[in-house]
Amino acid sequence: MDDRSKVIFGNPISRKDYDKAVRSKAKYARKYGDDANADYPVKLVNNRCLYTPLGVRDIRVAEGGGDNGFDTGKGVIVGNIRMGFGHYRISIAMASAAHALGYTPYWMDLNSYPDTTCTKVIGAQNDLYSLGSRLSQRFKLFNKLVWEPMNYEGFRKLSYNASDQKNAELMAPVFANVPKDIPVIGTHVWPAQAALHAGMKHVVNAIPDNWPMALHLAEGGVHTIQTHQSYMGYRVLNGMQGKDVLKPMLADSLYYTGHYVDHELVANLEKDCEARLDRKKNGEPMRFLLTIGGAGAQRELFAAVIRHLLPAVREKRAALYVNVGDYRKVWDELAREVDGLAALSTEHFDNWPETVRFADAAIDGRVEGVHAFYHANIFEAVYCTNLLMRSCDVLATKPSELAFYPVPKLFLKRIGGHERWGAIHSAELGDGTLECEDIPHTLQMLDLLLGEEELFGEMIKAILVNKSIGVYDGAYNVVKIAMGLKNKE
Repeated sequence: MDDRSKVIFGNPISRKDYDKAVRSKAKYARKYGDDANADYPVKLVNNRCLYTPLGVRDIRVAEGGGDNGFDTGKGVIVGNIRMGFGHYRISIAMASAAHALGYTPYWMDLNSYPDTTCTKVIGAQNDLYSLGSRLSQRFKLFNKLVWEPMNYEGFRKLSYNASDQKNAELMAPVFANVPKDIPVIGTHVWPAQAALHAGMKHVVNAIPDNWPMALHLAEGGVHTIQTHQSYMGYRVLNGMQGKDVLKPMLADSLYYTGHYVDHELVANLEKDCEARLDRKKNGEPMRFLLTIGGAGAQRELFAAVIRHLLPAVREKRAALYVNVGDYRKVWDELAREVDGLAALSTEHFDNWPETVRFADAAIDGRVEGVHAFYHANIFEAVYCTNLLMRSCDVLATKPSELAFYPVPKLFLKRIGGHERWGAIHSAELGDGTLECEDIPHTLQMLDLLLGEEELFGEMIKAILVNKSIGVYDGAYNVVKIAMGLKNKE
């Protein structure tokens, strides 16, 4: 196993920061054990939500033997974790693109193997991240002094990557019995780093967001990014060691691909945009999709948006989709807080076939009122938004991974400084608003979208132009890069 914490793309890490990285790994090993010598069995199981539409099969680790007949010719592993919903959403885009291109997508969630050190380490860090996200929305001082600086500058440093690389050594054993020549697309850096430490031969690290941070580096793999701004920042490792001029990443370790988007959304983009314009022209209710992120934050902001739109819902000028993911408690609190919400709402709760039927029917049918969605299964919770996007008119979301999707977007206040650049990128492309940093500006933007044709129409035009130049083809391109690495053998 290479020690990837001492030198990162030719840039030496100080002894102090390297020793800190070593201590970090030792701390986790003491707390959760070191299973470096474990020989975990693997088996393949059809994903209960994504197998039928996308052919996705789960790689189960440490659950006993079973079917492990990997397709080593056309298989591609999507390595991921749940940390918020964004990384799962990127994974779904990769699986969708792989399936559309004729490949077999395998889903490998490193945060789903409770008997392994890998999952215990990731779970502990994920719990901290979720807590920080929620606290940042409740306490302005915590957000200003801790959360924003950590997400904006703390994760940006090479020293942070050194610690992550050392910790990722504890995650490698889950790959012990996975065929080493199947390409791996990591949609979070830890699966990419773990795969490299485990000796996987063809690793692509699909980097999220639009703010270059050393957190996302997995040296030894090919890195892909969604924006040209990110390409420039990563290529020179901009600001990742203070004001030092660093040795750059090698040209063949970094590629611009475009946005990571599901095949189903890209393939139907023109049809869906035409339907949006027709609904606006014909005076049908304008459909707003509100989606709560995987940390369960921003409930108060959602309440304000819903409260503001309810009069238009009653007048059939607006309709609402509200996806609370796997946070049933969030919906219950919203229904109590917002007068009249419950009476106007149809609940689509934990009935996946019914949710799929509604999403399909809404593409060409008429929608009125409020439709609330909750699913305890994480795949259903995330994929629900993807299905509803085709028939919605405006997606109201924080500028996280959804900032890169080809649907008109109203950007709510960010959670973490790195997210601001997603909104900036989308506004520059023309397919989303500026980030609305407080409730009054959010409501102003709602009224503009609902009350006039110009702003909404300009977003639709921009989406069509972006599609024509390949902006939304990133998932296809990442899969092609991954399979291309294998085909070079």
